[in-house]
Amino acid sequence: MSRVEVKGVSKRYGTLAALDNVSITFEDGEFFGLLGPSGSGKTTLLRAIAGFIVPEAGAISFDGERVENVAVHRRGIGMVFQSYALFPHLTVAENIAFGLDVRGTARQEIAKRVDEMLKLVRLPGLGARTPKQLSGGQQQRVALARALVTRPKVLLLDEPLGALDRRLRQEMQVELRDIQRRSAVTAIFVTHDQEEALTLSDRIAIINEGRLIQIGRPQEVYEQPASVFAAQFLGDANVFRGTKVKGGLKLADGTVIATAAEASEAAIVRPEKLFVRAAHEDAGGNQINGVILQAIYSGASVTYRIKTAALGETPLLAFMQNQTGEVLAPESTVSVSWEASHTIPVSG
Repeated sequence: MSRVEVKGVSKRYGTLAALDNVSITFEDGEFFGLLGPSGSGKTTLLRAIAGFIVPEAGAISFDGERVENVAVHRRGIGMVFQSYALFPHLTVAENIAFGLDVRGTARQEIAKRVDEMLKLVRLPGLGARTPKQLSGGQQQRVALARALVTRPKVLLLDEPLGALDRRLRQEMQVELRDIQRRSAVTAIFVTHDQEEALTLSDRIAIINEGRLIQIGRPQEVYEQPASVFAAQFLGDANVFRGTKVKGGLKLADGTVIATAAEASEAAIVRPEKLFVRAAHEDAGGNQINGVILQAIYSGASVTYRIKTAALGETPLLAFMQNQTGEVLAPESTVSVSWEASHTIPVSG
């Protein structure tokens, strides 16, 4: 295991700032998710930690020792790519053993460690197979085993589940987290999948345009986003804009909504925090009226898109748990209510 510190790291490609004075500490043994849109800088940061690129400014340290000038193969990292990059002409056992072979490890030790890895990733007895004889999920486990067999200080994962279909990806999220915990390695992974970041991470960082937007535990970042960008990137969010007033926010149509803290000029409410009822029902708390534009029934829940004066041309989004089987029809006039504590002031 290892503690990785990134301090003031910057990297430019021409006029583009791929990383702009980024500072993050990855704690010993944690599973850390780097989340952001394409081109945000998350993969650049991962590659800088790995040693594939050299930052123009800042420092990167493993357990207090700077590594900017340390070669990739001497940093003690394991890496898993989206494509897995398994050697098709080698067996599973030979793929896993590759990193030990190039290090000149004794054959007996290699056999022992490969057997340990096959058990760790729940593939015992499959060492003689070739990659083409495995499913996508099994190939992903082999890639993990190959990365872990050298006992790295840090495990780096670049979109590790991106090549899998949705169902298998969800299954492998559980497997990946379990393997990381049992191996006790510090893991840093890149993803653009919000659900994946929330499911796997001890902490996450949202990155955009080379800058760190927000960092924290998944629940903290989701429930208390710092900005409109963070709120909308990590899940769905209704954004209210207006003028600060005592205790809340005055919207363009004159409606005043109470906020969880001192208001800024923007606030967000998550769709699952809203309650949609027939317009004549008074629910108390924050409440606005609207007309249903669309009702999407998906079994466990119903998604409503609602036109309101408060948001103008932008539909209000509400997720309602399907407890009664009732679905309000499009063009129905409804009341949408929520608690003041769920109206989170944000920047931007």
